[in-house]
Amino acid sequence: MHQPSCRMNDTEYQLLVRAAAACNMSVANYLARTALKAARNLDLTAAEIAGEREMLAELFSLRRHLGQIGNNVNQVAKTLNSGGDAPHADAVLSAVHRAARRVDTFTQHYLDSERPAT
Repeated sequence: MHQPSCRMNDTEYQLLVRAAAACNMSVANYLARTALKAARNLDLTAAEIAGEREMLAELFSLRRHLGQIGNNVNQVAKTLNSGGDAPHADAVLSAVHRAARRVDTFTQHYLDSERPAT
């Protein structure tokens, strides 16, 4: 195993820390993955690499959001199955619909950005 090192100023390091946190990764893991991705495809521009980072951050955010909604759906189902009243069921279902639209919007945006210009 090799362990390369690099130097950066405080501003650069904080940018790296924020990017790694946005992707729910350690700084070392983020640095290794992004460097290897860039090394494997030397045609990628810095803007494309940054766009992929934003895409990953959005996907992680969507994943967390859907997990929270799933917990709420389970609570509503448990309450209704035990004969209880779930006055917040409409709000939970509304959140499901908003999350689905967010996924659809994100997916369409990603697909549109991946299509070559004609």
